[in-house]
Amino acid sequence: MGSSRHVTRPRGHNVAASLLACLLVLAAANALAQDAAKPNPPEQTESRDFFGRIFHWFGRQADNFNSNLKDAGSQVGNFGREAGVAARTTVDAAKGAADVMVRIPNTRVVSGHEVCAAAPNGAPDCVTAAMKLCKAKGFESGKSIDMTTAEVCPAQVLLSGRTTGPECHDETFVSRAICQ
Repeated sequence: MGSSRHVTRPRGHNVAASLLACLLVLAAANALAQDAAKPNPPEQTESRDFFGRIFHWFGRQADNFNSNLKDAGSQVGNFGREAGVAARTTVDAAKGAADVMVRIPNTRVVSGHEVCAAAPNGAPDCVTAAMKLCKAKGFESGKSIDMTTAEVCPAQVLLSGRTTGPECHDETFVSRAICQ
């Protein structure tokens, strides 16, 4: 039976060789990119050898990459400006809505916790709950502006370590209403 030899090279050797090869290619591409900026006589362009064409191609790719990178940077800048405009517009709209609310006489936003009863179709009836919340605060009428739905479980379910079960049910309630 023949003996086999296994030669092991340190990993650092392979990494260093790869890094050196990449640096040489980049240096050559950079030099070609600088040479590409200078006008070449027609006979030099035609007489390029194989490696010269490859380095020239790398130079063009580097120029294209730089151009695309600049375009991407300007698009990111435009997006940032547009997002700022949208944010300012949203803030202005919210201020306008608050100003209108203040101008309506005897109108207030109230907070509370009024459970929405189930309507005949099974959906929560939060109109009635908003009216109850506003009447409890001394107003004539109201409309809900913020509702929350939560799963409510009996204490024994939660104490047993479970967070849900057949004993649990969904409960919707009005947490804020605009009252008059």
